[in-house]
Amino acid sequence: MNPTRLFVLGALARRGPMYGHQLRRDARMDRADMWSDVRPGSLYGALHRMAAEGLIEPVRTEQSGNLPARTVYAITAEGQRELRTLRAEALGEVGLRPDPVDLALAMSSDLDDDTLRGFVEDRIRVLAAQAAQFDHHRDRAWPDQTVADDLVMEHARLRIEAELAWHHLVLDRIGKLTADSQYRAAP
Repeated sequence: MNPTRLFVLGALARRGPMYGHQLRRDARMDRADMWSDVRPGSLYGALHRMAAEGLIEPVRTEQSGNLPARTVYAITAEGQRELRTLRAEALGEVGLRPDPVDLALAMSSDLDDDTLRGFVEDRIRVLAAQAAQFDHHRDRAWPDQTVADDLVMEHARLRIEAELAWHHLVLDRIGKLTADSQYRAAP
């Protein structure tokens, strides 16, 4: 499932014809990069690929003053079918991606308590900063914010809380973890 395609097709279906800069602005305003794999900078390339595939089509070109001409795109009937398929795939896909930290933790038998604790504490600081950023954004509504937007942000925030709880559990068990690793490594 391609999240950028789903975002573009969904935005065009929901808001009507738009040009690339409008889609990019909407992705930034919706904070899509915080809760999805959609990167605003990747939208222009996606527009060209989807137009070549017949999922969207140029409907007009606009130019204002000395600004460059902008191509306005609309979703096609084929794009509507693709949107339904992508959305069904995304809604039906259940699963959490493996986190490289799990493999690194399993392969850390040679690390001492302090080194491992430092890595985990660094990760906690990053996660706590992300949680604070979500809290900040959650408390500030943006234009056209919907109940779905609220739920998406809350889902992302709850996932960060779960990560923080797990990292604190790792911190609590570092002594046991390294002792167990040393015990297993002894001849």
